Amino acid sequence: MNRYAILCLDNNPISTEQFRQELATFSHKFDVFTTDSLEEAHNAIEYLEQSQQEMALVIASHHAELNGVDFLIGLDKNPRTESARKILISGSSDIEAILTAVNEGRLDHCLTKPLPDKVLQNTVQKELTQFILKFDKEELLSYSGVLDQNRLLRAHIDNQMRSYQAGFIHDYHTLSDVELTERFIGALQAFFREKDETRACRTYSADHLLTIEGEANKFLWFITSGEVALYKRDDMGMQREVVRHGKGNLVGGMSFVTGEKSFSTALTLCKTEVIKLDRSVFSQVMQSDSNLLPLFTNLLLRHFNRRLQRSINTKLQLQKTLESLESAHQQLIEKEKMAMLGQLVAGVAHELNNPIAAILRGIENLTQSLELVLQSRHCEALQSKGIKVLDNAKLSKPLSTATLREKANQLNLDNRNLARKIVTLGLEQDSELIGRVKRSETGVKEVEVLENYFQIGNALRSIDVCAARIADMVKSLKGYARADDERVHKVDIHEGIEDTLVIFENRLKRHKVITDYCQLEPIYCQPIALQQVWTNMISNALDAMPDQGELTITTKLKTRDGKNYVTVAFLDNGCGIPAQQKEAIFELNYTTKKEGNFGLGIGLSICLQIIHAHRGWIDVDSVVDQYTCMTIWLPLEAEGTHHE
Repeated sequence: MNRYAILCLDNNPISTEQFRQELATFSHKFDVFTTDSLEEAHNAIEYLEQSQQEMALVIASHHAELNGVDFLIGLDKNPRTESARKILISGSSDIEAILTAVNEGRLDHCLTKPLPDKVLQNTVQKELTQFILKFDKEELLSYSGVLDQNRLLRAHIDNQMRSYQAGFIHDYHTLSDVELTERFIGALQAFFREKDETRACRTYSADHLLTIEGEANKFLWFITSGEVALYKRDDMGMQREVVRHGKGNLVGGMSFVTGEKSFSTALTLCKTEVIKLDRSVFSQVMQSDSNLLPLFTNLLLRHFNRRLQRSINTKLQLQKTLESLESAHQQLIEKEKMAMLGQLVAGVAHELNNPIAAILRGIENLTQSLELVLQSRHCEALQSKGIKVLDNAKLSKPLSTATLREKANQLNLDNRNLARKIVTLGLEQDSELIGRVKRSETGVKEVEVLENYFQIGNALRSIDVCAARIADMVKSLKGYARADDERVHKVDIHEGIEDTLVIFENRLKRHKVITDYCQLEPIYCQPIALQQVWTNMISNALDAMPDQGELTITTKLKTRDGKNYVTVAFLDNGCGIPAQQKEAIFELNYTTKKEGNFGLGIGLSICLQIIHAHRGWIDVDSVVDQYTCMTIWLPLEAEGTHHE
């Protein structure tokens, strides 16, 4: 038995049979009832009430011997049928009554006999789609096989976007610690009530060790009741209690996120209930509900904030014992300490904001490309080829300008822009497609269609990259204060630049972007940190450029003082930087952004720290009202760093 039903009323056996045939396509998602009298129709409604089924659609004929208008209008009085969509099939009698009912909004659709083929079926599909969109938003995709697939898919994407945005943009800071804790722990317990294969929900007696100072820790512990004490060894080797945690606190957070050794020893003081998560289970939990990640992030930030506050308070207490020090020395220590605190807090805000906004922009680009694909109808072969292009785009790496130009020239096409598109799509070996492009406009249109599939794959790849950044978000909280926390990897920096350009795709539509990449092997670097540099450079250029501006990104291999470097230059035709400000732009808390634009004044300062950590530097060349060129120098072989 299905959740929803369709009821048909007509005393003509031929019409009833036509109803059955045209409604058969909906029968595996909607139960279809056909009746030949008002009495039988009311009996069917009563049966549906007893079966707890909801009426989705009612179809009734209207003529001299059967008053379908009054029957449909009367459905508004029954809670089980008042929400149903209503279709009237008229034999052209009693036109005045029909028009009155339609004008009053008591009927949703009116058809006139004789009915052409498929008219009833198409009308029913439209009305049922409208009903499902309104009353069953959680199960839209399950009806896409029989109803209007395009409308349902668009509505599903919109719902997911709203849910995702609500999850990350929600003002969780307005919740108290108790409210935030109850909400998060409640969500975890609900998840593990359904399946708890790893016995995540556990109860320990007193004196049970959770973590041991200096040893590896692979778990994150949420305290749901009881009390846990943290101990730390001093210089003499004595264990001293440093803090106690109760319900709502977490243990092992820093070592779990960063992979470092446990900072302290955690010991239960009484009967204590915890939720114990390893990385695999943690990932499953976070993926089960999009609201859990922002909740966890807020909870973790509060935990780190309290830890930082305790550290500050401890330092303040120690300072009270140093009364013999000169006042100036004490003030200098306080300034340095508060500068560090301000840098950490600002870095947290910056790191949280970027990947969230990037995912939202990626979803917006994905939605636009999906709509173009869904709205168009193409042959099965072209769709199959489009799916392959999509899959390749999810894994493809950007080609250098020289390689792109060389492969495009080999195609011998008059239209060079079209040749570059074919190479970008990875179809330069598809001789049939290239032949159609040369012969007619049909091939050109096929390339335009395949380009939409490529954009979808490219957007998915961008979202995946940003999601990985969110996964590393907590680890990056210490990035501004300790730029060497992230281990060095061998990566293609061109790929990182292209990923950043995809993130800014929506803003870049108003401008022209030129990329000129040299042939470059992967280099040792900190890719997450450099991603922040590229983001800052492109964002600053966009803020400075006028409408229809031009941004040129160039990479070159250079040698200076016997050492090999790669330079990454960001050249924009924006407002430029006055000479007296060139040195100041790298100072902490210095910003040139106009009032109303978001700017913490730490972007270039952090970028300079990251590049210095790579043993590189940043050159600035600018002329007011003409251009600004920020050139980043990176050594091809990182010095003084550990290679994985």
